[in-house]
Amino acid sequence: MSDSPVLIEAAINGVTQKTRNPHVPIEPAEIAADALACLEAGAAIVHNHVDIPLGAPAEIAARQADGWRPVLAKRPDALLYPTIGVGEGPDARFGHIPLLVDSTDLRISILDPGSVNLGGVDADGIPGGALDFVYANDFALIRHAVEICERHRLGPSIACFEPGFVRTVLAYHRAGRLPAGAFVKLYFGGDFDYLGGQAGGASFGLPATARALDAYLEMLEGTDLPWAVAVVGGDVVATGMAERALERGGHVRVGLEDYAGPRTPTNAELVAEVAALARRLGRDVAAPDTAATLLGLRPAQ
Repeated sequence: MSDSPVLIEAAINGVTQKTRNPHVPIEPAEIAADALACLEAGAAIVHNHVDIPLGAPAEIAARQADGWRPVLAKRPDALLYPTIGVGEGPDARFGHIPLLVDSTDLRISILDPGSVNLGGVDADGIPGGALDFVYANDFALIRHAVEICERHRLGPSIACFEPGFVRTVLAYHRAGRLPAGAFVKLYFGGDFDYLGGQAGGASFGLPATARALDAYLEMLEGTDLPWAVAVVGGDVVATGMAERALERGGHVRVGLEDYAGPRTPTNAELVAEVAALARRLGRDVAAPDTAATLLGLRPAQ
């Protein structure tokens, strides 16, 4: 088992609504308070969505910055990053990223290297339900996301929903085009509909099992890329995936964007559970400055 410090990423909201968990932060003031609580509990990185995903890039960047400024005022070391925009074309998807570099000294960006069906389940347990769409990232859009990271010296947070996503990451890595600071997130599908929280299971991803993790790690073997596990539509600790990752030298993503289950925890509680597990297994928990060094991110400005 690696004795390197553990990077804990807190994904604090996503598309989760207060009807599913009243603790999920939505407004900028809630996001700021929640991010600070997660950093105090042991998170090195905080990721959040904003409530105007269909807005213009400038509107999205301004809304994001409203939630981040109080965090950076108290924790200038904090590593914060947004989600991709909604809409057609590179500007709709990524136009807010350069604006956040200028307004918040953003150091991490988004790279989702593939496409996947996203949705819940209907009343019969069939994938689809009220929200059913293809999350499409073609190779041209992926190249654009990589170029933004290169241009602005941003470390890509790489969300791998399916094994094919990892193959694209490996192609960039072999070509020497994967930007510095890359952090690979391996998403596993849990037992609950991640949109509604009811039983039925996520509509994508390998199951949260040891053999599924082994399959991903076989693909990553020899790359030395830092990686983390996440369970979307489940509990990364209760499934055992956090412990498996920590034992294998990996890291953990946790938070109410992904969590679904019988409890209604806070984000800080979920972070604290992973931090306590890491310490029981003999691994320190990385502060943001340590995480930035381990990932090879540029220094804060």
